[in-house]
Amino acid sequence: MFALVFVVFDVETVFLYPWAMSFDVLGVSVFIEAFIFVLILVVGLVYAWRKGALEWS
Repeated sequence: MFALVFVVFDVETVFLYPWAMSFDVLGVSVFIEAFIFVLILVVGLVYAWRKGALEWS
């Protein structure tokens, strides 16, 4: 499960890098969309953490 969480956040980096490079062209609406994207991933991470999916056993 830990590897799956790593892959999800690795894909997040791949999606956010091009956005960060063209932030001045895209505007505020895309910033809000990227923020919502990151927020959804963080909520999923907190859920997995509380369920104990990130514990080494």
